[in-house]
Amino acid sequence: MSGYTGPALGARIGVDVGGTFTDLVLHDAAKNITRTGKLLTTPDDPSRAITEGVARILREAGLTPADVHSIVHGTTLVTNTVIERTGARVGLLTTAGFRDSLEIGREIRYDLYDLFLEPPPTLVPRHLRREVPERMAFDGEELLPLDEAALLREAAELVAEGVEAMAISFLHSYRNPAHERRAGEVLRAAHPAMPLTLSSAVAPEIREYERTSTACANAYVQPRMQRYLTKLEADLRATGFTGALYVMLSAGGIASLREAKEFPIRLIESGPAAGAMAAAFIARLAGLDAVVSYDMGGTTAKMCLVENGAPDHKYDFEAGRVRRFAKGSGLPLKVSVVDMIEIGAGGGSIARVDPGSGLMKVGPRSAGAVPGPVCYGRGGTEPTVTDADLLLGRLDPAHFLGGEMALDQGLVQRAVEQGVAAALGLGVAETALGISRIVDETMAAATRMHLAEKGRDPRRYTLIAFGGAGPVHACNLARLLKMKRVVVPLGAGVASALGFLVAPPATDAVRSLVGRLERLDYAAINALYAEMRAECEALLLEAGAARGAILYTPVAEMRHVGQGFEIPVPLPALELGPQHLSTLRHNFFHAYRARFSRVVEEAPIEALTWRLSAAAPAVHISLRREPSGAPASRGHRAVRFEGHGEVQAAILDRYALAPGQAFVGPALVEERESTCVVPPGAACHIDENLNLVIELP
Repeated sequence: MSGYTGPALGARIGVDVGGTFTDLVLHDAAKNITRTGKLLTTPDDPSRAITEGVARILREAGLTPADVHSIVHGTTLVTNTVIERTGARVGLLTTAGFRDSLEIGREIRYDLYDLFLEPPPTLVPRHLRREVPERMAFDGEELLPLDEAALLREAAELVAEGVEAMAISFLHSYRNPAHERRAGEVLRAAHPAMPLTLSSAVAPEIREYERTSTACANAYVQPRMQRYLTKLEADLRATGFTGALYVMLSAGGIASLREAKEFPIRLIESGPAAGAMAAAFIARLAGLDAVVSYDMGGTTAKMCLVENGAPDHKYDFEAGRVRRFAKGSGLPLKVSVVDMIEIGAGGGSIARVDPGSGLMKVGPRSAGAVPGPVCYGRGGTEPTVTDADLLLGRLDPAHFLGGEMALDQGLVQRAVEQGVAAALGLGVAETALGISRIVDETMAAATRMHLAEKGRDPRRYTLIAFGGAGPVHACNLARLLKMKRVVVPLGAGVASALGFLVAPPATDAVRSLVGRLERLDYAAINALYAEMRAECEALLLEAGAARGAILYTPVAEMRHVGQGFEIPVPLPALELGPQHLSTLRHNFFHAYRARFSRVVEEAPIEALTWRLSAAAPAVHISLRREPSGAPASRGHRAVRFEGHGEVQAAILDRYALAPGQAFVGPALVEERESTCVVPPGAACHIDENLNLVIELP
């Protein structure tokens, strides 16, 4: 626990707010207490489910709010705001002549052959984009001073137009941010209550369109996130909580509330990142160096490649795509994120018959938490994946959420029989199996594509499955991907919330400075790294890291001169000099070969962007617990498996299983928040960390 100033002084709680459920994990190392919780999300006010869940999990653990050292939270609020276009009215102030950069974009059509192509909608309409006379050269030299009078005049007109937030993006401000910073000072003095985003602060990188898009997106979500985080903190304080509230960043680190309020766009993948961090933690404990993280919740399924104990990362992201799988159809953002694929396939994904083709479709539309699947009895009328799993015998209607929430099987039977089954002319059981098969094939196809783009063969990987619906579908998904091993951790239904507790305090910084390797300005580069190191250290100390415990990882983005895009290349030191030239070339060729399977040694190389990742050591959490002592067997239940028909499956209590025990499927391993389905012929044993390790035939 050396990475924090004092987490051993009290309990820590991780909270994951999903589209359907809010998951919680409490861990108190000093008292050796671990508790989990799951309750329906409250979409009208997500903070309500958080405060209710925290209060309940503390009662179950016999603790009070004053015993809690910190709460780490992740949310999909930023993503939903961008996708649903429910953000603030934003005004953009930009260099004279560059008002239309947002609409010009990259001048690339994401579908060359669609005559009625729908372009990605801009977050800032043209009449709210205003020009200011000023100009910096590409090398940072001032060509035209900032016209402060024009700046104030344009800002006043935007305020009169009713803007709720402003973004400033001046040409070449990544190289010299002086004009943006001065503009920020002037506007904060004139409009102190107005949320303001500087592109040189949120994304100080080369490429005007992407930097401007990121600044506008940050301003777009900032007012809503500031209100949400302020209210959440106040609600928690009202319960007696006096500890620290942190948030998960898209890159998998945790940060302070101040950083989250200033740069909320860095939370765009906040919730999903926690699952990848949990999978990385589980993989390290199990000694697995090549796994695919599979997190299937109520609304979506997330897949992430985890190698050598760490999830893949990337430094750009597209949000709010017009077409989910069409690159270039969304808003480009320059943010560091865990590299994963997200699929509209969850327990709440709705099954329907397409009127044009007459074929059954499943997802991406979801029943969410309200009204939820039909079996919840909360007003849902369209059958979902969870409803199909119930009809197939995979879920116990009396044991869902540990018996806390009863499922209505009769209601589902009627809904499927009168709806999808009638339209297809099939029986209820065949329809339910079809729903399950379609959602599994959808996830398998997306996972194959994701791995193929990285040059990976899924057969070489182990699937780590979690989320409320993940263990139900894991073995069939692995079979479709030709994987041979599935690992399901204890508490799989809330493993994403565990990710918040095992993630380190971490952040990153970036600067752009273009130069050929043979002519690098090492003094300027080292000055940038000194600046980034100070910036990261300040943020991490605020997020609870201990001074002196922070690990820094420098990376440069390089390319051959004339190429359109660059690749990340690890650097040999934080301070670079001419003696590192051969190492820089070697590292570039190694990264280039891994990506493209070839190198071109005679072509000149240039570096564009310099990055620094900073992280404190993560807190280690032991997942071991003593078996309950109750009999593991709960009898048998009829379950329908593809290729096997209806068979009698053993029902096992997850909490009664001990390390070293083994069994052969068909079996259902039930715990409070999820059920693991072990198909016929699969061999399962419990390892020393209480993971279910399933070897498929």
